[in-house]
Amino acid sequence: MSEIKEILVATGNPGKIVEIRAMLDADVRWLCLADMPPIAEIEEDGLTFAENAYKKAAGYAKATGLWTLADDSGLVIDALGGAPGVKSARFSGEKTKDADRTLIDHRNIAKTLELLKDVPKEKRTARFVCRLCLASPERILIETKGTLEGLITDKEIGRNGFGYDPIFFVPHLNKTVAQMTGEEKNAISHRGNAIREFKPLLDELLKTGL
Repeated sequence: MSEIKEILVATGNPGKIVEIRAMLDADVRWLCLADMPPIAEIEEDGLTFAENAYKKAAGYAKATGLWTLADDSGLVIDALGGAPGVKSARFSGEKTKDADRTLIDHRNIAKTLELLKDVPKEKRTARFVCRLCLASPERILIETKGTLEGLITDKEIGRNGFGYDPIFFVPHLNKTVAQMTGEEKNAISHRGNAIREFKPLLDELLKTGL
């Protein structure tokens, strides 16, 4: 019987591991950074989501010797020239390790709404973007992308989710992401779309035993 593959997910968030395990349903032992000895943090200073995902996956794979899955995601707003983009998590300023996540989310939202206050509804087009990258210590194994198109509202609506979810309106569902259940969000989200594209590629990779 073949040995179960261990894959490190480049996050310290156990909740993300639960989400990935549920969506990928692969015969894999998923680990997060909290399961590993202390490792120097890989700086996310790339100019694109793809660069950051690649840098984290390759960096942690080399540091640990494990296959490593990394993602980088964020919000791209057309009227803001693509901002906040790769700076989505720190749009309102650099975040400290002990900063309150909810407070940062509200500050980021407040800055976004202020910048868009004179922009009409039809020009508030935006998309969530997620890039996934799986690397071995030697090379990149898989890269996928997922997006979710929508519009930015003029106020927060809904209490679920996190980040920019309360101001991201999905027209065909007539609600913001923050008004959706977890199941509804996973069915259409940028990360969900990237993971669905990733799953068959991972399954094939595990079959070949490379």
